[in-house]
Amino acid sequence: MSNRVIYLDNNATSAVAPEVLEAMLPYFGAKYGNPSSMHSFGGSVAKDIEQAREKVAAFLNCKPDEIIFTSCATEADNTAIRGSAEWYGKGMKMITTAVEHPAVLQPSRRLKALGHELVELEVDGVGQINLDALRSELKGTKNALVSAMWANNETGTVFPVKEIAEISKEYGANYHVDAVQAAGKIAFDMSKIPADFLAISGHKFHAPKGVGALFVRRGTKLKNFMLGGHQESGKRAGTENVAFIIGLAKACELAMANMEEEEKRIAAMRDRLEKGILEMCPNVRVNGDVKNRLANTLNVSFEYIEGEAIAYHLSDLGICISTGSACASGSLDPSHVIRAMGVPFIAMHGSVRFSLSRYNTDEDIDYALKHVPEVIKNLRELSPFGPENTPTTFE
Repeated sequence: MSNRVIYLDNNATSAVAPEVLEAMLPYFGAKYGNPSSMHSFGGSVAKDIEQAREKVAAFLNCKPDEIIFTSCATEADNTAIRGSAEWYGKGMKMITTAVEHPAVLQPSRRLKALGHELVELEVDGVGQINLDALRSELKGTKNALVSAMWANNETGTVFPVKEIAEISKEYGANYHVDAVQAAGKIAFDMSKIPADFLAISGHKFHAPKGVGALFVRRGTKLKNFMLGGHQESGKRAGTENVAFIIGLAKACELAMANMEEEEKRIAAMRDRLEKGILEMCPNVRVNGDVKNRLANTLNVSFEYIEGEAIAYHLSDLGICISTGSACASGSLDPSHVIRAMGVPFIAMHGSVRFSLSRYNTDEDIDYALKHVPEVIKNLRELSPFGPENTPTTFE
């Protein structure tokens, strides 16, 4: 077991930025007032929340009153999807994609069980949807909600969100964007993208776990998902998680200040990692849209071996990555994203994800390139599978 940690799993979660932690600390101590209190001690905290709301709004280029603070993006996604269905009542048509995060797919499927119509659009071999198929599903519909992510969490594939939003508006549908993986990596401008909802999560871009936000465009119809007190202008009940809201706002500030420069540096490291793996490891393929993907994400499939074994052996060397398989949930099936893209059977189970952040270095990439080929070679030598005896279909 290595004492060194090379963290290449930033799409799972990211390190809290020191500046974010520093901004949060006063709210665990002297500034402990309840922002809903009538006295000035609590009122000063309420003012700090509103300043944080302004910073998050600047991050999205929207109006502050269009921001609702949530506990995470899962809550934000559920609020947009289930709150829309409750507003419309029976008969809403839900259109999403086969590669969405479970935070979108699961509430969408719940709606189907409750009597709403559900369409999960297929994707092509690089994980992109067919916009004509979206148009076809929207024709003649009323009370429709489209939910298509900004960037895929496994492959980094970036959807054409502006076009999806414009098509949705053309047919009178509302559009929700799960922008969790794009936040902090792609500049947002909600004045130019006519989406109605957008969800972000702080821990994906150096804020803490346990805080997110939902953008709700002015005039969009939505039933409250969290009921109780008057917080968030009556849109989301529950005493505000003040310190974490402050941390989210600070992370937004940091991302805006350094995004373009950081993404160029991160993309260069990602590309060097990809090039080295392809050169040193035979029988490997890159998954996703390499022309339209996040700068920090590399998803590759190593044929004839298991992604779980790769992640396990790299972990022993201090290298943290994610597998493309869903074994953590008790299933031996490949991930729904990999299957939806039609990745060949011999590569499905060998899919792994490397995801970088601003805190990664060239030395991290050197270390990974030193050990990844060794691990792949050793696992292939132990594997009973190979080109001669591997099944060609998935049962």
